[in-house]
Amino acid sequence: MRLTYRVLAYLICGLVALQAASHAWSSAGIAKFLGEGGTFDMSGPPNFPEALGFMIHGMNGMYVIPIAAVVLLVVAFLAKIPNGVMWAAIVLALVVLQVALGIFGHDMTALAFLHGVNALLLFGTAMYAGIRAGARAEAVAPRSTVGVG
Repeated sequence: MRLTYRVLAYLICGLVALQAASHAWSSAGIAKFLGEGGTFDMSGPPNFPEALGFMIHGMNGMYVIPIAAVVLLVVAFLAKIPNGVMWAAIVLALVVLQVALGIFGHDMTALAFLHGVNALLLFGTAMYAGIRAGARAEAVAPRSTVGVG
């Protein structure tokens, strides 16, 4: 279970990286498309190939990452990693916040800025959870000084 926890935590890191990459790809595509004189409106799908990045970003962020975060929390209860449940719960809370910021960021663009900042927090927290899961239990648990002597 410890290995499963680690893999899930690192998977979330990889999925967050995919989020950043797909958004950057779409943003570059839309800038190129508009720079070349293209236009679009919201009545139909965007007609430039990099628009696929928007779909990847949306599906990954709304479905894949939340499912991975929930599974991480379930596995945390079985893995018996010191503070593993707490770190998995923090990851899940950051994912919930990330989804909310992504949804509401379309109307309030300042929230889109926070969406990017929270993505970094989510990546770092999932990475830390994975690193902790890989550490030996003796190295993670605090040492007791009671009875030493």
